Amino acid sequence: MLEQSLPRHIVAMGGGGWGMEPDNPLLDWYIYNLSNKKEPKVCFLATASGDSEEYIARFYQHFTPRPATLSHLSLFKPHTADLKSFILEQDIIYVGGGNTKSLIALWKEWELDDILREAWSQGVILCGLSAGSICWFEEGLTDSIPGKYTPLKCLGFLPGSNCPHYNGEAKRRPAYHQLLSQGLISDGYATDDGVALHFVGDPKGTRQRNHLSNIVSSRPTAMAYRLEVIENQVKEKPLKPKYLGS
Repeated sequence: MLEQSLPRHIVAMGGGGWGMEPDNPLLDWYIYNLSNKKEPKVCFLATASGDSEEYIARFYQHFTPRPATLSHLSLFKPHTADLKSFILEQDIIYVGGGNTKSLIALWKEWELDDILREAWSQGVILCGLSAGSICWFEEGLTDSIPGKYTPLKCLGFLPGSNCPHYNGEAKRRPAYHQLLSQGLISDGYATDDGVALHFVGDPKGTRQRNHLSNIVSSRPTAMAYRLEVIENQVKEKPLKPKYLGS
């Protein structure tokens, strides 16, 4: 019964955080503070970048100013055979950007998708940007295949689809609209760079039990959007985030 009372957090960033805005930590500290820990355990998953050593090094450099126990998990050079115990020990799982298609394939092969779902059910905060945003939804708009924007089946922790970098890449908005109008991707959310969608709920993956609790931004003019197909037309509803700056 105690486990069922734990909040389940997923923070999906369209782009931003230390990986894109190293001098603007507003989104990162928002996630950090969700843990309510003086020294949370923060683990970085750089799978989508092929576990780039440079990317991992920047993670450690960025979080050093705040009290935290930092770690990372590489699937190319795993430091432990017991991935489950390692992940369940964490307070925050931070997923980096890169190739979402490869990320999903590797996680499933290593059964990390099931481990992350269990971690979420136990109150571990899940977050990430770009590929680390798309991965939590049922579907995402990805550029994993060079030169193309395609729909991708993801983990389904959250309902619907997700499109990051909505204002950062000129072809994303029309591609998302086209796929929606053709029925090739489900209704969902789009986020500009610097915007995060904060979902709270349980691990059941239902629309009723996972709700959009907050929308926050590290940039004063950045926006989020809800996209739905209504009467065979794509409707785009602007969602104004709460700016985290002064």
